[in-house]
Amino acid sequence: MFYILEVNKGDSELNCLVNELDAFQSELYPAESNHCLDFSTVRDEKLRCVIARDDNGLPAGCGALVFQEEGFGEVKRVYIRPEYRGRKLGDQIVSFLEKLALENICHQLRLETGIHQQPAIALYRRCGYVVCEAFPPYIEDPLSVFMCKNIQQTLSNTL
Repeated sequence: MFYILEVNKGDSELNCLVNELDAFQSELYPAESNHCLDFSTVRDEKLRCVIARDDNGLPAGCGALVFQEEGFGEVKRVYIRPEYRGRKLGDQIVSFLEKLALENICHQLRLETGIHQQPAIALYRRCGYVVCEAFPPYIEDPLSVFMCKNIQQTLSNTL
């Protein structure tokens, strides 16, 4: 069982998880294809961060949501520690981020992930994301997969 809570972008455990993700991605991709977001560069009102914890309160994973112009949001920094993978924790984090997006009147969520992260791509597909073209601030990258999901439509389908 896991629980997910919002945390400040400066949270030390969040930063530890993000550093683990950065190390993982740096082994998979060259620097120019590593689109890591430094939370300190994002204004507080444009960013929501979450940590998932196990029953013992230990940090198991994280994720973030960046609010963009015109009702768009970008899912960032979804990471599950290896020992917690395979338990659908990623689905829970993405769902939590989608609820935050709806509360903030986002109509579409977008994301970028890498071609070598097939479990992440499978997670996003399972959550209803579809492949799309690159979106700002990105440009096409042969090592990237861009995905999006219209979340207002999802909300109306559940009412």
